[in-house]
Amino acid sequence: MAADNDLESEVFEITDFTTASEWERFVSKVEEVLNDWKLTESSVGKPAKGEYTSGTWGEESKDISFADFKFYITHFFLKQECKKDGGEDKPEEDALPSAMQDLLCMNNDFPPRAHCLVRWYGIREFVVISPGANCEAIISESKCNLLLSSVSISLANSGCQVPMFVQIQQKWRRIYAGECQGPGVRTDFEIVQLRKVPSQYNHLSGLLDIFKSKIGCNLLPLPPVDIGIRFTYILQDWAQHSWPQQPPDFDTLLGGEVGGVEFGNLPFGACEEPISELHLATTWPHLTEGIVVDNDVYSDLDPLQAPHWSVRVRAAENPQCLLGDFLMEFFKLCCRKESMEDILGRGLTEEEGKETNDLSSALSKLTEPAAPVPITKLSVSSMVHSARKRIRRRRHIDESPLNNDMLNSILLYLFPDAAVEKDKTAQSNSSRTLDKEKNSDDNLFLQLKSAPGDSLTHRLALCLCLVNYNHGGLPAVAHLWQEFVLELRYRWENNYLVYGLNGGPPDLRCCLLHQKFQMLNCCIERKRARDEAHKEKDNKPPESNTSSSTKEVSPGKSWESWSDSDEEFFECLSDQGETEPPHPEGGKEGSRVKAEGRLHPYNSMTLLNSAEPLYVPVTQEPAPMTEDQLEEQSQVLAKLGTSAEGTHLRARMQSACLLSDMESFKAANPGCVLEDFVRWYSPRDYVEEEVLDEKGNTVLRGELSARMKIPGNMWVEAWETARVAPARRQRRLFDDTKEAEKVLHYLALQKPSDLARLLLPCLLHAALQKLKQEESIENMPSVKKSIQQAATQASKLLHPPNYDYSKLEDFINQLVVIETVITQARSLKTKFAVNEEDEEESTAELERFVSSLLEEPEVVVVGGGQGAAGRIIHRLFINAQRAVLLPPVDDDFGGDGKPIGGRGKVLDFPPPAGREILLRSCVPRPAPYSKALPQRLFCVLMKDEFRLAGAFSSDTSFF
Repeated sequence: MAADNDLESEVFEITDFTTASEWERFVSKVEEVLNDWKLTESSVGKPAKGEYTSGTWGEESKDISFADFKFYITHFFLKQECKKDGGEDKPEEDALPSAMQDLLCMNNDFPPRAHCLVRWYGIREFVVISPGANCEAIISESKCNLLLSSVSISLANSGCQVPMFVQIQQKWRRIYAGECQGPGVRTDFEIVQLRKVPSQYNHLSGLLDIFKSKIGCNLLPLPPVDIGIRFTYILQDWAQHSWPQQPPDFDTLLGGEVGGVEFGNLPFGACEEPISELHLATTWPHLTEGIVVDNDVYSDLDPLQAPHWSVRVRAAENPQCLLGDFLMEFFKLCCRKESMEDILGRGLTEEEGKETNDLSSALSKLTEPAAPVPITKLSVSSMVHSARKRIRRRRHIDESPLNNDMLNSILLYLFPDAAVEKDKTAQSNSSRTLDKEKNSDDNLFLQLKSAPGDSLTHRLALCLCLVNYNHGGLPAVAHLWQEFVLELRYRWENNYLVYGLNGGPPDLRCCLLHQKFQMLNCCIERKRARDEAHKEKDNKPPESNTSSSTKEVSPGKSWESWSDSDEEFFECLSDQGETEPPHPEGGKEGSRVKAEGRLHPYNSMTLLNSAEPLYVPVTQEPAPMTEDQLEEQSQVLAKLGTSAEGTHLRARMQSACLLSDMESFKAANPGCVLEDFVRWYSPRDYVEEEVLDEKGNTVLRGELSARMKIPGNMWVEAWETARVAPARRQRRLFDDTKEAEKVLHYLALQKPSDLARLLLPCLLHAALQKLKQEESIENMPSVKKSIQQAATQASKLLHPPNYDYSKLEDFINQLVVIETVITQARSLKTKFAVNEEDEEESTAELERFVSSLLEEPEVVVVGGGQGAAGRIIHRLFINAQRAVLLPPVDDDFGGDGKPIGGRGKVLDFPPPAGREILLRSCVPRPAPYSKALPQRLFCVLMKDEFRLAGAFSSDTSFF
């Protein structure tokens, strides 16, 4: 037993040295990622000039961990260079890695938009290991060295020649340490970042000393150092040169409003300078040591003498733009919950309802003969003022959200026919005007389901938007809508057509509100036609006022006497052909039956059972319907189900117009049969064929089609039940009185939120039109394409019955972006205005320059400071310097803007906001007999930052 216990004590603790540590697993994961991304293959070739700016940069990322510490490993690459075909030349065995070759390449110095490591080191491809989102920064020196050793081992094991960096210190400092390995060579990437620039290194001479001491070259004479210098000057105080928005016109109704416009136009433009800064970069690309002097005493680096100028602009963050503000404020109305009663007061609404919405008084008034108000006498006093006086009796003018002058101005804009006298022809011509507007609008309103430009609905949307933003907000919107509905009721009661609407039935391609207005106009047209027919009947002499019905009607008798019951009947607008002509043979048969409601003979046809001509009857027009009525009707028909009884009832409901036409046909053609009606109404359902009669002659014989002979056919059943009744004695298919009251009731019940939702398509339509108009002035192809894409997107957002408000808000923000870009272009064109003295070549150069400023990250100034754009930029800087440093005394300055006399000198340019100096050389390291390798130092000198990014290569073969 004792021996067993001794054995157990000897083998109790066993250490397995083959188990991988966390550090080894981390290195293995890095190697695995490099192999997955296929970064072990070498690439060759130099990048083309400007490829870093014009090319496309890509990246791919993965998560890795060191124990419980999360890292992101990201691969950045220039796509054109990384995707190689297999047929290209392979690199030589002892060739330097492409990253080391990029260190000395001068084709892409100072790229405007790229990763900071691309700008500092000029490399095309690299890998970065950075801490995870919720992980702390790597500040400890031991942890930094551990990560760098991991990178070095991973590169050596995998044979990867792509540089790999590790982000250390706080992320805002942008400090990276890295390494690149090749066959017998290695490049170490180091970064130094300070808050202040040391005085001894605040110039080129001091930076050259740092670079030479770092590479430690002992060769004599020293290899030349290639120098690239870039100074950046920032112009901020240039708002004085141009006001981005036109000043207000204080003589107009909107006097004092910045960007104020007349009714019918949406405002446009920025209320502040949309371009905040202009950055001028003056570059000396290829210099050698000794050519230029820059030390603490003297400098040759004059920006006017720089061979290369480039400019970029920085846009203001979220500048206030008028069109975007108008749209967004109106869009917010869609989310309001208040009703008209909540806004204007319940007492006022109830009192108004007693006067205007009393159904009994309204119907009694509407069924009476129209008041003898001449249609040709339309004036402000008879139309606008009469509709307003009911409100003025109950509400003091000072209490109204909209004052009287503003309200009348808006109503006159909405109803321009109330300001001047018009006749019937002028009113009917309003539809032709809208057709022209529709064609000029390229049918954009059909795509957006809004309303034609310059229609009543379109103008109403613009007015409500303007009132909501500038003249009282939600209460003013409610007030204007209440007055608008009163105006429509006044027009309905007095038979005045609503101006600014296309004739005919409601256009289902337009928004619902526009359809409602068209429906009201249809009702007014029917009512006017009926009243005019009454007057013609009443004015006929007794001997000529012969009724074609079986009931004699004396002149002056009320219209209800035309019917045998209390139902309302359709009114025939003409008596043409209502009495049957005498029988040609003088017989008595034709005189016994009277024909009613005839228009004209139909294609020389005769009735099948007699030799009488077949006449086209006077029929009722189908009842116009809006899309909500059609949807309601379809729901009712769907609820009938699929049973036999439901199907039969559905067919009867859908054949009301067919039954009316059959009754009119029977009245116009006494003695007709169903076949006669089918020959006129549906010729394809009457089949004729040639047959031989008893005498052997070829004759045509016809019969109903097969579908007409199906048992229970609705046509046969309707023909049997149809009475002999002309259209004038039939019940109206379209009750204009009822439909008009339904429309007015629908409009009166709308909440401001419902109204905003109904008019939103029209407002967005107007906004797109405004953007198109402004873009055509500036001629910006990229913006034009964006507007076309926005119109396509709007058509998808506005067609569903229930809007997605979050997507609509994003869409409005897109329109704001387009407006901002146009205002930025306008601001730049104003500042780089072409003078009359400039030549045509300079004019074209300036136009190209301005158009490129907003589309490209950085634009080259042709001719530097001596070119057309360069002279303007120079003048802008001089004016800014003069405004800051000296009082604006014009007598102290010459024509070029420089001071004259004994005053202190004012520099043309301020001190550079940033200085970038690039030092490159190819020297042997670490020993004089080592291989000559590229060395690079990128220096950034700013007011609050001093950064040195060095890439130093070493020969590891004999080290």
